Amino acid sequence: MNEAQVIQGKARPRGRFPHYRRAGDFIFVSGTSSRRADNSFVGVEVDAMGTTKLSITEQTRAVIENIGDILNEAGADLSDVVEISTFLVNMNDFGGYNQVYGEFFDEAGPARTTVAVHQLPHPHLLIEIKAVAYRPLAEKGGLTS
Repeated sequence: MNEAQVIQGKARPRGRFPHYRRAGDFIFVSGTSSRRADNSFVGVEVDAMGTTKLSITEQTRAVIENIGDILNEAGADLSDVVEISTFLVNMNDFGGYNQVYGEFFDEAGPARTTVAVHQLPHPHLLIEIKAVAYRPLAEKGGLTS
């Protein structure tokens, strides 16, 4: 089975690509952020004076939860993730990211790579994560190729 899907109720991709693509037993989740369907962001507060406060812990939690939602649409969940690649705008956020990551995964979890990037598609974004999950089609309700 080979399918790709843009999921209703999630932030629309900022380009022509799906939220996920299934290739046989593997599910590839596109880079995911804390952006909501209304284009606002989790982990962003702007006060009356226009001062912006960004939270790596809130954004990380929202990103991982968004990935979980996407995987659920594909018939999988976070326990099926075998590889994660994380993109941080600032490595000074590594500690907060790592703390929240540990709420979802441990040493038995996915292989992981974390890199610093110059910027992400919006100035309020501190983090983006892409993931690969392995969920045999037979476990997705008896579907076959």
